[in-house]
Amino acid sequence: MSAVLPVPAAPAVRQRAHWTDRVAQLGLALGAVLLVAFLALPLLAILQQALQGKAGEFVGFANFVGYAKTPALLESLWNSLWVSTLVMFIAVPLAFVFAYALARSCMPLKALFRGITLIPLLAPSLLSAISLIYWFGNQGALKSWLTAMGYAEIYGAPGIVIAECFAVFPHALMILVTALSLSDARLYEAADAMGTTAVRKFFTITLPGAKYGLISASLVTFTLVITDFGIPKVIGGNFNVLATDVFKLVIGQQDFARGAVVAIVLLAPAVLTFAVDKYVSARQTAMLTARAVPYRPRPARGHDLAMTAYCSLIAFAVLAMLGMAVFASFASFWPYNLSPSLRHYTMGLVDAEVGEGFVNSLKMAGGTALFGTALVFTVAYLLEKTRGMNGLRSLVRMLTILPMAVPGLVLGLGYIFFFNAPDNPLNGLYHTMTLLTLCTIVHFYTTGHLTAVTSLKALDGEFEAVSASLKVPFFKTFWRVTLPICTPALVDIARYFFINAMTTISAVVFLYSPETKVASIAILNLDEAGEIGAAAAMAVLIGVVSTAATLLFMALAWWANQHTQAWRTTSR
Repeated sequence: MSAVLPVPAAPAVRQRAHWTDRVAQLGLALGAVLLVAFLALPLLAILQQALQGKAGEFVGFANFVGYAKTPALLESLWNSLWVSTLVMFIAVPLAFVFAYALARSCMPLKALFRGITLIPLLAPSLLSAISLIYWFGNQGALKSWLTAMGYAEIYGAPGIVIAECFAVFPHALMILVTALSLSDARLYEAADAMGTTAVRKFFTITLPGAKYGLISASLVTFTLVITDFGIPKVIGGNFNVLATDVFKLVIGQQDFARGAVVAIVLLAPAVLTFAVDKYVSARQTAMLTARAVPYRPRPARGHDLAMTAYCSLIAFAVLAMLGMAVFASFASFWPYNLSPSLRHYTMGLVDAEVGEGFVNSLKMAGGTALFGTALVFTVAYLLEKTRGMNGLRSLVRMLTILPMAVPGLVLGLGYIFFFNAPDNPLNGLYHTMTLLTLCTIVHFYTTGHLTAVTSLKALDGEFEAVSASLKVPFFKTFWRVTLPICTPALVDIARYFFINAMTTISAVVFLYSPETKVASIAILNLDEAGEIGAAAAMAVLIGVVSTAATLLFMALAWWANQHTQAWRTTSR
């Protein structure tokens, strides 16, 4: 027998990256640079400012020690914590029952009830505070009711709690409706077969199934309240919270070091709730399996009547809050002359020059919707559908999620410290509409990014694999295949950016100049000047513009579905 000589292994062939891969990596690197420059570095500037003295010298944690020794600031921290907790314990149960009625009953007019409760999303949060002043303020329509209940005035903690409940209710409702919509009917059928009572089914099936939604809604509510600036500014009176402390320290006292400390303290609860939410989401198990049967509520006269009555009561409260703002905006001279007039609208748009602010708001909202959608979707595509530079991808993924845990007030303060520095080459952006637009994009980046990623993950990776095998550049696949298929998601992202840019206050309150003042900030200035009627009128106008924009985006979505989603329809 002849010996068989071993065949030496062929040397590994190192595949060279195609030039299109280099282009994709360059695009991802540019996205990382933008996120670092407009998110990471401003946040680091806050930390740097908190560790420096008034002369710019390094003082370590002396500013934090000084904060801990200031009773007034510690009182603001306590006020923010207990008010946020109280609102959470009021708003989340109210929203849960409303969501339960929408998902688990056969009551009529579900679409109408849900539409009414989502209206507050189209107006600035401070609209509810203005309405409460007209209802229960010193010259409010129901001031006597407030006195009869033992409260001297609505200003302070009572007003903040009520107004915040109104403002955060839609956010909690959207999360809870989704949580209650995902349930397996077989569990309820098995419980019925064993003679389980309705109450026991609720506590053993419904509540455990919705627990992750309840936790998420609670965390979102707590974070929104503790970081909100508009409502405490309008109706808070002498009741100080962390958000108003930051504004007073930076704008009023020019104490940037202590303002940075309070900003970090304000950032801590938001980061903590974000981390808890991520942990809870990771432990969540699927509620619907491949064999699951969707739950369909069955008519029950008593239950449906009770749910209809409850939803009617909530809808009436929402409409009463919105209606008062609209009514007061047309009242000639509250409360002595209630005849309708356009006096407040004229005062706001012409005399107070808020008309220019509306033009600026539209510019900022349009720029945020256009450039924000383009940036978010492009970065999401490069992350999900291209390859290479794995270390950089981890950094970009972290930066795309980080804005969800950063309050707008903190982000805006970071922009002051970073972009107002004389030695910063980007200093020329300070006080410009470009910087306001970029700040708004970064503030609301995470939700748009998650929407884009969800849409992209629904596409099979074979599109890119086939394109690569045919030597088709990735950007042609992106333009001809991915972009048309994902058009509905693009419209949703653009609508989200536009509406939030029209109503945001905290993200831009530190960054505007007289030439770049936006409408939502002008409302705060009108309220400070005592022109609450004009402030109500301008808040109503923002709501009208947001509603019109929503309808326009809905029409755009319909057009996009007709022209880009024909593949979804099957012809027989």
